[in-house]
Amino acid sequence: MRFPNQRLAQLFDLLQNEILPQDELARRLAVSTRTVRTDVTALNELLADHGASFVLSRGEGYQLKIDDAGRYDRLLQQSTSSLRVPRTSTERVHYLLTRFLTSAFSLKLEDLADEWFVSRTTLQGDMAEVREWLSRYSLEIETRPRYGMKLFGSEAAMRTCLTDLLYQLAQEDADSPLLKLEALNRGMLTTLQPMLLDCLSRFNIRLADDAELYLRLYCAVAVRRIAEGYPLSDFIAADVADDVRDAARHIINLMRPITGKSISPAEEAWLQVHIAARRIEESAPSAISPDDGESLVDYILNYINSHYGFNLQNDPQLRADLLTHIKTMITRVRYQINIPNPLLANIKQHYPMAYDVTLAAVSSWGKYTPYAISENEVGFLVLHIGVGLERHYNVGYQRYPLVLLVCDTGNSTVRMIQAMLMRKYPQIEVRRIISLREYEQLAAVEEDFVISTARLSDKDKPVVVMSPFPTDFQLEQLGKQVLLDRTRPYMLEKFFDASHFCIIDREIDRSELFRQLCDRLENEGIVDETFYPSVEEREAIVSTMLGEGIALPHSLGLLSKKTCVYTVLAPQGIKWGDETAYVIFLLAISKSEYEEAMAIYDLFVTFMRERAMTRLRDSKDFDSFKAVAMDCLSRL
Repeated sequence: MRFPNQRLAQLFDLLQNEILPQDELARRLAVSTRTVRTDVTALNELLADHGASFVLSRGEGYQLKIDDAGRYDRLLQQSTSSLRVPRTSTERVHYLLTRFLTSAFSLKLEDLADEWFVSRTTLQGDMAEVREWLSRYSLEIETRPRYGMKLFGSEAAMRTCLTDLLYQLAQEDADSPLLKLEALNRGMLTTLQPMLLDCLSRFNIRLADDAELYLRLYCAVAVRRIAEGYPLSDFIAADVADDVRDAARHIINLMRPITGKSISPAEEAWLQVHIAARRIEESAPSAISPDDGESLVDYILNYINSHYGFNLQNDPQLRADLLTHIKTMITRVRYQINIPNPLLANIKQHYPMAYDVTLAAVSSWGKYTPYAISENEVGFLVLHIGVGLERHYNVGYQRYPLVLLVCDTGNSTVRMIQAMLMRKYPQIEVRRIISLREYEQLAAVEEDFVISTARLSDKDKPVVVMSPFPTDFQLEQLGKQVLLDRTRPYMLEKFFDASHFCIIDREIDRSELFRQLCDRLENEGIVDETFYPSVEEREAIVSTMLGEGIALPHSLGLLSKKTCVYTVLAPQGIKWGDETAYVIFLLAISKSEYEEAMAIYDLFVTFMRERAMTRLRDSKDFDSFKAVAMDCLSRL
């Protein structure tokens, strides 16, 4: 059965296992309820010969009614490629990639448009992303008039691209038709799983679950490509352990009858590299001698100590973890095997300091080595460095509430209240203890709020009246003040000011912006002449675009004499690599305030979470910018 349009195919899938009312169907399909009724009627006409229909139950919605289970089962057993078509742009990109990577012949967009019930123009729009994806693997699509489009590139690149795509899909939807029907031979993943697990166990090779899945996907891709006459050639693996060689040879022997073809030594060598690049090393630190691993660990830890002031060189656990990881990492970078890091975005947000120091160290080391270490690999190293920093340093800076305690009822009462505060809220710091008369003589209160045993006159700071044996209401009022977030507002007050704020409502490129801002900071004596080139160098390594139109340029290392943030609003936008930045925060951070200044990153993450870029960008001056920023913080 084939559907005359994409919406009917989607409606069929929605109603197979779920009872849905007209309103919900209309919302999901972005149509009117009248169109839903029309589509259900058309769907029932198609299903008339297959022993099923969709009927409307009052108060519940449309549900599947099966009149002939045998005919309906036969319908479902048909190839689901005729029942399911890519509906969204993302799905179409995945399907297009799979077709190009597996097709032996040229493809025509007109044929695919007819098959997927979309226009040729729609597919042409999707092709831009397809070409960008393929370019990462040095693969190109060539178009010949009347013949169509065909993919060209190395066989190893095609397999890697297809395996990476399938791995991503497997993480998102293990039942995707691309995994079970389109890209791989039917049932191949299920067939290979026990064979691989038995082999890895026999040769005592440990893989994480995600690494085993990737290896299984690669083997399934290899089975199809070899069977269809696309073998690998001219590849030799060097410096591979004997157990890895034996395991790869055993797997190849198992694959040979499945493919029905002879398998070249190059296939076995490439499989060895995939296993070596993903195995979990269990060697003791003293036994590890992984090529440049020891020198890389020394270089990273020395760099962090000399440029950022964090001494992690004497942490044996960190050294062991880094050495174990780097041994397999060097195998990957040597053979340009890229493993995805699904946590990379979270790592950047939750370990901003560890990410920057690790990226700076690895980039510096990269100048003296032929290896190119990807951002995904840096992310894995960041986790180890981040844990090491948390073990030895207070990297999660928080500003705890400062309290003024006003008490006129004797020393014992003061001690009782202090003991209660330490027991209930140990984060409170009692800055001063004064009498009621001394309080009245104060011109202003410097602390965050006041705890008093009596009512006080207002001095623009919150006052919590507290008895020696506080009531539940008094403790609740105290808790509201204690648990209030003071770290981010404090950061905003301390490191942002009107003198380091500007609005640029004209076209300007990124380098010119950096030059202008760095010159101003240099003239103020905040940075020296090394700051600007370091900002450019950091930007060249990996874009400092945080997302949502917000960019955070900064230097490699702590080159500022004083910490400040230069805020730039660009209503017209500034080209930032492949993206556009509208709100730019140039960070100049000093060594003396580094741990404290790390909380600045929480401000920027808050702006993203609150989707505040547009409001920030449209601010007319520093006061309105600050008001928007404080409003974002008050929502937390």
